[in-house]
Amino acid sequence: MTLHPDILRFIQEHLDDDPEQLSWKKNEYTDDRVVLTVEQIHARKNIRDKLPAWHAYREIYYPSRLSTEQCSSEATARYKAQLATGTSLCDLTGGLGVDSYFFSRVTDRVTYVEQNPAYCDAARANFRVLGAKNIEVINADATTVAHRVNADTYYIDPARRALDNKRVFALTDYTPNVLEIKETLLRQGQRLIIKISPMADLSAVMLLLPETTDIHVISVRNECKELLFVLGKPPVDQPVNIHTVNFATNEKQHFTFSFDEEREALPRYTDTVGKYLYEPNSSLLKGGAFKLVASRYGISKLHQHSHLYTSDNPVENFPGRTFQVDEVLEFSGKLLKQISRTIPRANLTTRNFKLSVSELRSRSKIKDGGDIYLFATTLRDNRPVLIRTRKNEKEKG
Repeated sequence: MTLHPDILRFIQEHLDDDPEQLSWKKNEYTDDRVVLTVEQIHARKNIRDKLPAWHAYREIYYPSRLSTEQCSSEATARYKAQLATGTSLCDLTGGLGVDSYFFSRVTDRVTYVEQNPAYCDAARANFRVLGAKNIEVINADATTVAHRVNADTYYIDPARRALDNKRVFALTDYTPNVLEIKETLLRQGQRLIIKISPMADLSAVMLLLPETTDIHVISVRNECKELLFVLGKPPVDQPVNIHTVNFATNEKQHFTFSFDEEREALPRYTDTVGKYLYEPNSSLLKGGAFKLVASRYGISKLHQHSHLYTSDNPVENFPGRTFQVDEVLEFSGKLLKQISRTIPRANLTTRNFKLSVSELRSRSKIKDGGDIYLFATTLRDNRPVLIRTRKNEKEKG
């Protein structure tokens, strides 16, 4: 990452240029300054909304465009920082350094470990720009250095791709293999935070990580981004808490529960759709609080497998989206042929329904978009229906 001051100055002077137009000038220079600048322009575009605190500094250097695609968002990094315990933390898979930086805002001492030397050079320079003076950068492999770095909290975000760049899903295929080093880390520190693929099955991972005390399912704008397993010193006797979090446009939706609570919940079911329809956010659906959310909020579930809920009176702070119901249509082939006449455009969602969104849209000729939200689902008495709704007034905008 050590670049000549002239090249760094050139990069900063041209960050607002059109990258395509700038690319035409690469042959005017004997070095790679134009190529490097174009890469920085694209990298900054990636983090403009994702990481505004870093985007504000033009001096920050991004070692690759890929690093900005894979790094944590500011919202998720700030949330993770709250999970640290003690006065010291070691980030064993430093990457771009976003998590290390936000950990450093709440922890006295942070150790950033990264095996890519270019990333380490960029991190050192960027931490100086950001004024993060309490971060030590170590260029090393996490597995080999784990036993040498003492910290109260350890954080690790293993690579989930094989050597051929294909995605891997089994915890044993992650790099580094957290199962090989977790005992060492828990013996040295108080807490270990592991970032897992959002596609992973929670129960299956818990069998491999019996030291788990908490699971955090984090979504941003209803897209599940991170799955965090927090491990403590064994033995762990208390029930595991599942924290589902969604950073919506204007609020943070939070719902915490345990597997025992979900298993013992006795929700109400109904064959009738009320005035309001509720759709849980992606974190709650991933966490699996299908019955408990109905019990906690006093709303009724439409079907065991539909995961849609209803009530005649609106509930406050539901962890998802709330819609006002306009009508319930009995599903039939005849309806499919005629519905586009009255509903030419709608946002379609299917829950426990025999057709996918694409199939339903193709057969009904309903175009995407508009103010109508159409839910295709199955009621408790196994009747397929289309529920025509609109956004609740409080959620508009």
